[in-house]
Amino acid sequence: MYGLRYFTMLNLLATVCTAVPPRPHIVIVVADDLGWNDVSFHGSNQIPTPNIDSLAHSGIILNKYYVSPLCTPTRGALMSGLHPIHTGLQTSVIEGFHPFGLPLNITILPQWLQTLGYRTHMIGKWHLGSYKSEYTPMYRGFESFTGYHNSHGDYYDHSSEASEGYFGYDFWRNTDLDYTSIGQYSTTLFTEKAVDIIKEHDTHEPIFLYLSYQAVHPGNTPSGNPLQAPSSYVNSHPNIESKERKQYAGMVAALDDGIAAVIDELKSRDMYNNSVILFTTDNGGGANGFMEGAASNFPLRGMKSTLWEGGVRGVAFLHSPLLQSSGYISENLIHVCDWLPTLYSAAGGNPADLGDNDGHDMWEMLSTNGNQVRNEILHNIDPGLSEEAIRVGEYKLVVLGNNNRSMEMDGWYPPYQRADDSTRLHYLNIRAGMSKYKLFLREILLNKQKVACKYCPIDISCGITNIFHSFHEASHVNLFHIPSDPCELRNIAVGNEAIVQRLLDKLNSYAETMVPIGNLTIDPNSNPRLHRGAWVPWQD
Repeated sequence: MYGLRYFTMLNLLATVCTAVPPRPHIVIVVADDLGWNDVSFHGSNQIPTPNIDSLAHSGIILNKYYVSPLCTPTRGALMSGLHPIHTGLQTSVIEGFHPFGLPLNITILPQWLQTLGYRTHMIGKWHLGSYKSEYTPMYRGFESFTGYHNSHGDYYDHSSEASEGYFGYDFWRNTDLDYTSIGQYSTTLFTEKAVDIIKEHDTHEPIFLYLSYQAVHPGNTPSGNPLQAPSSYVNSHPNIESKERKQYAGMVAALDDGIAAVIDELKSRDMYNNSVILFTTDNGGGANGFMEGAASNFPLRGMKSTLWEGGVRGVAFLHSPLLQSSGYISENLIHVCDWLPTLYSAAGGNPADLGDNDGHDMWEMLSTNGNQVRNEILHNIDPGLSEEAIRVGEYKLVVLGNNNRSMEMDGWYPPYQRADDSTRLHYLNIRAGMSKYKLFLREILLNKQKVACKYCPIDISCGITNIFHSFHEASHVNLFHIPSDPCELRNIAVGNEAIVQRLLDKLNSYAETMVPIGNLTIDPNSNPRLHRGAWVPWQD
């Protein structure tokens, strides 16, 4: 009998010792069009973001993190682990009238996590195709969906304007249009839905929550109100004289409070200590009047829709009590397509099971503050707009044809502050008066104020030598040494022809693997006027 007890006890000990730890809860928060200079942990002295800052500084700030220059390609890479050149999403975005979507033969993140037993929920912006129902969230691995399919819309009435003449309602609960949300501010609505999902979740099961905020993307243009936030948030920024920037700051503040509410609910359900939380923008901010926006990526060059650092260097952090090392700034290169293998690995899956993808498993590197895994990043190859860019080691090459946004929006755009800045510092006016602006920029960079905050903000030094000696406007071939010139002030292509050629060869190798662009055609049958005023999967 004693022998039987001894044998049984050994079995129990063996079971305890080999028990698989519970899979972590995974929360991805996407801030739409958030600029580099729109959070105080990056040094913004206009917009305090205390909740985002706290999570960032107690987690891992991703200081060399890159996304695509536009919404759809970044979201496609996040979900699929594939670079946009391998999904047909390398040019522009999927608008509501495009008969295209993230290809159905690609298994995406929620589907992979479902194989590990995860419950999967999505809230907010999809933007990966909706011309047929099978391209929408409920058919791509999510068991619930509250949000919208298209790129942007009104924050209160949830209408979406793809272009003049294409205007309709776009708000969904699972697979049904939902009109009960009219009048509710989307940031608040999405936060409340996220809190409700966490509150109702069976904590014995792992959850994947994809919280893709509408904030802080501009609303409908040209017919709508692009910058919308409750007055209480707007009025909390009396330091900003610019009406547009003040409205935008209110949008960021609502986002910051929303994230805090989600974290609080994770803690109240005892889920926080077993959670992995990723915060990321989808691209640089639409700055200084582009798309009627008021974001700022300063002092980085360019903005959303460009291949300059202001368009592709993303605001991001990873936060988790499960990290072996945290509270540090990661200077290792990371690309948005790395999140599929990284989060799958964090969930206890084997990234080898994912098959071919363009991402790297960064979980071990991030958790231990380990050595760099990735040495190069393809920013994009866009044959439609004739622009391409790549980072290899310390060098970045930007190759531009004519008539593209990287060529047109190649400046450095400080945030609006004065009441007349929406005219004085509008990106089109800056472009027209570049020589005068260079003098203004020198003063701004040399006297950049520090924000008063609990944590020391990250500062990007453009280099006094660069500022005083070289302001190079965009050329067709642009080479930069990013560690010494993060603001891309000095084009060093001349004299470094061997480096240029080496990076061109890399671009050509990637181009050989590229699939055709998918979102080139417009289907007039998509028009909401034909569907009772709503955007629907019109080819069902």
